[in-house]
Order: sequence, then C-alpha cells, then structure tokens
Amino acid sequence: MGLLSFALSFAMLRAMLQSLRIRNIAIVEDLAVEFGHGLNVVTGETGAGKSVIMGALNLILGERADKSLIRAGAEQCAVEAVFSAAPRGVLEELGLENHGELIIRRQFNANGTSKVFINDSPATVQVLKRLGDLLVDMHGPHDHQSLLSREFQMDLLDAFGGHDHTRRAYENAYQHRQQLLRDRAALAEDGRDPSQEIEFLRFQVREIEEAKLSDLNEEELAAEHTRVANAQRILELADALHAALTDSETSAFNALAAAQKQLGDLAGIVPEAKPWKQEAAAMATQLQELDRAITDFARRIDADPARLCELDERLMQIHRLKRKYGGSVAEALAVLARARERLEFLQTRGERAAQLDAEIAKAAAQIEQHGRDLRKLRQSSAKKLAEAVTRQLRDLGFDHGRFEVALAAAAEPTASGLDEIEFAFAPNPGEPPRPLRQIASSGEMSRVMLAVKVVLAAHDRIPVLVFDEIDANVGGEMGKAVGEKLRLVAGARQVICITHLPQVAALGARHYVVSKSVRNGRTTAGIVPVSGRERAEELARMLGGRDLTSVTLKHAEEMLARAAQRR
Repeated sequence: MGLLSFALSFAMLRAMLQSLRIRNIAIVEDLAVEFGHGLNVVTGETGAGKSVIMGALNLILGERADKSLIRAGAEQCAVEAVFSAAPRGVLEELGLENHGELIIRRQFNANGTSKVFINDSPATVQVLKRLGDLLVDMHGPHDHQSLLSREFQMDLLDAFGGHDHTRRAYENAYQHRQQLLRDRAALAEDGRDPSQEIEFLRFQVREIEEAKLSDLNEEELAAEHTRVANAQRILELADALHAALTDSETSAFNALAAAQKQLGDLAGIVPEAKPWKQEAAAMATQLQELDRAITDFARRIDADPARLCELDERLMQIHRLKRKYGGSVAEALAVLARARERLEFLQTRGERAAQLDAEIAKAAAQIEQHGRDLRKLRQSSAKKLAEAVTRQLRDLGFDHGRFEVALAAAAEPTASGLDEIEFAFAPNPGEPPRPLRQIASSGEMSRVMLAVKVVLAAHDRIPVLVFDEIDANVGGEMGKAVGEKLRLVAGARQVICITHLPQVAALGARHYVVSKSVRNGRTTAGIVPVSGRERAEELARMLGGRDLTSVTLKHAEEMLARAAQRR
C-alpha cells in the first residue's frame, strides 16, 4: 500500500503542528513556539526573523540545507517539530516507531554532517520529504508564480476533479511506452551489419565452451600434474619408506618388535611397564597402517608420459584462455556469459524489433484510451473549477471577474495526458479572459492563488497549510476579504499564516509576534503569543507604525472585537 493511500485517514485525525523549536539557525539562538487549531497568524517587523521560522519548517519537510545555516559561533543547529498525530500506516510502511505523536528532529553540524530522526529513529532526508509531503502544504510569497506553469495548472485541475486513478493509469501507460521507445532506440542505434560480430562471438563462445572451464578444478589439475611429472621420484621415495618402515632388517617395525619383547620382560619386574608395552604394540600397528597407505598411494601413481603430455596441454590451454579473457577462470566464464547474451541479442534482433514495435503500438493504444478517459473527466471538472474559483474571486473584490480553464488537444501525448491547459482570468467586465501569465499585478495573482487554494481546500488531504505573506500587495478591504478566506480554510484544518496585514492578523484564532533583540552584543530572534492588550498593540503597530496612538489602538481593539464576533 502506497503513502498516498494513507493520506485521507491521516487528515481525518485532524493532525496539526503542535510545536516548533529552532536552535542556532541564522539570528535564532533558541526559539520555541506552540501552535493551535484553526488560523494561527504570525506577525512582526521586516527582518525580525519570520523567514527563519519558514526556513525551519522547510527543513522539517525535507528541503535541502547545509552548514551555512548555523548561527555564527555555534557548532550545530537543530529543528524539532511535534505533530499531534502520526499517520500510522505510513510510519509502519517506513519502518518507524509510532508513539501517537510524531516528533521530527533534524540537525546540522559545522563539519557538514547532518542527521534526521523521526520518533527517535534515524531516517533519511528522502523519507522525511515523503512524510513531509503528507504533513504540510507550504505557500510562499512567490508561490503564485507556480500558477503560470501549465504543468501545475493541470495538477490542480486533476486534484480538484479527483482524477487520481485515471491519471495514474495514463501515466503508467505513458512511462511504459517511453521505456519501450528507449529499448527500441537502443536496438537500432547500431545500424552496422552484425554478421562479423556474430562470427567473432561464436568463435569466443566455442573456444571457451570447448575448454569446459565450468567443470574445472584448477587446483586438482595442478596437483595431478605435479604428481605425474614427479612420478619416478615419488616411487623411489615410496620404496625407501617401505623399507625403512617394515621391509628391512633395521626397519622401524622390527625395532618396535624387539622393544615389545624387552618391555614384556620389564613388565614382569615392574608392573608400571605393562601400558608401555601396549603403547609399543599400538605404534607397531600404526607403522603397518602407514606403510600400507604409502604403498597404496604409490600403486596409483601414473607414470605414463602420455598422461603428462595431456596434462601439459590442458594447463597450457587454461593459461592461454586466462591471459586472453581477463586473467582468471572466473573472468573467462564471465566473458562467455556476456558473449552468449550478446550473440542471442544479435541473432534475435530482428525478431525483438518486431516484438517491440508491436508492444509500442499496444502501449500507444492504451495511452490513447486512458488519455481520452482523462480528457472527459477534465472537461467536466474544468467547468466546475472555473465556476468555483470565480465565486471565490468575487468575494475577494473581483465583482465581475471571470476565471476560465481552457483545455485543448496537445500536439502529441505528454507525461500528463493528451491535453494542454491554460488558466485565464478577466478581472474586469467587458474584457476577454487572458492567460494568467499576462496579468501584471502581483496583487491580482495573489488573490487568484488564494481563491484556487480555498476551492482546493475541500479536496486537499494535507492537514496543515502554511501561508507565507500570500497577502502581499493586497490591502484595505481586500485584506479583510483575504483574512476571511484564510479563516474559512482554517475551519477544516490548521492554518499558519505569516502576514503584514492587520485585517488578516485580527481574524486569527491565535496570534504570535516575532521580534529581535540584542543580548550580550548578539542579535537574536524570538516569538511570543499575544492576546488582550498586547495583541491590540501589535495590530496598532501594523496599522500606524512604531508610534502607538490612542486612535490606532482603538481601531485595533475594534478590529479584534469584530473578529471575535465572527468566530
């Protein structure tokens, strides 16, 4: 079972980011924050350290990092995130412990090494990224640019329409055909006449096969050669040993026989000598057995010059093949295996090419079928997506705006389907919709992005959404509308939003302020939750700058009061 199959059940757990701790990253020495359900807003002056928090979250989600992040003078930096629930099936699939909560730690050392721990078990960055894709959806201030990507637009449409199954079937068919095309290209890349290569390979195969190297015990063959080459000397030594052991007046056997008689006499006088006589008898028996073994071995010695010649030729053959094919019998056998495989390939290339052509045609038909099925779903979903985004945009100030999703047949199959897509938008009445990339206003693009995210929120299975200044270049009443949309999304999942707009900040269920200070000559950033008077003062600062006045403070208090009534 794949990771995505667990995502829906994970979202049902209402998992949220409970806490985040950052140590020795950039201007942060030691920062800890606890988040809650709903809309969490984070504010602070420019340069206070909000970007460090977003960077730390990216690290937890498996983004690339290096030792340059480490705060000056520190040997190590670390980030720890605690999520309220863990996707049980996912952790089991990844071989990780499940303790209810999900605790992720990532640290970097000044020497360039890094470590990842998930529930105290070591893990890789790849595993962390896979898990992070299910945990948090990040949206930065420039993410609206992704809306200009047609690939991203197609992904959004398929996510909205729930086309996962059909799209996956198409992608599998497409990738299968691509692999077949690569195989066919590799088969045809050498257009030369293969007859000479075939003849050479046949010679190699025949030469190595005839040597029967697979049945060879080289050590035994060398040992036999040594015996046959030294047969005469072996026989002479065997005869001498036979005489010394048993077959001469002065043989060891005769000496032991005399010793046994003397030990028998001694045993009649000294009882302790009885076992000595027995030991001498045992030695005599061993001498006889040794003599028989040597004699039997000598009888088996082949002193035939013809056998020696045969062995010489065999060893010369083996040495020649070893020199020719890699220096060892194992290498020569490897050459044989490769030659057989290549020979088989060349001899059946035409047949394989015809087979691949048939498979490519079959795969192309599958692509066409799955692509048409996907197109039907997309055509239905495109209209619904356009209507849904248009409704959201009207709430965001485009009273007569119109969003469109245009589909057209692609010139040829692509990795995502048979279709091309274009998101278009007409912000004002009487204007024809234009592609999003032709919209000059980043404020308009930000609102379009937010509208799309609101629409997709109902279809999105990821439990935590993070927006980093998505309200950039938006203000006034539009800021209030943006805040309302974020609050709407936060009704179904946890939302963390970094904002510069007081209209958005006032709508948060929880409010955190990031600030920096100088301690012992070092700048450091911190974050604190604010409520009551402190929260009103922060909104007043956002409304009127550093100079806090009774007017801005009263305005801030009124904003908070109205927001509380809507919650």
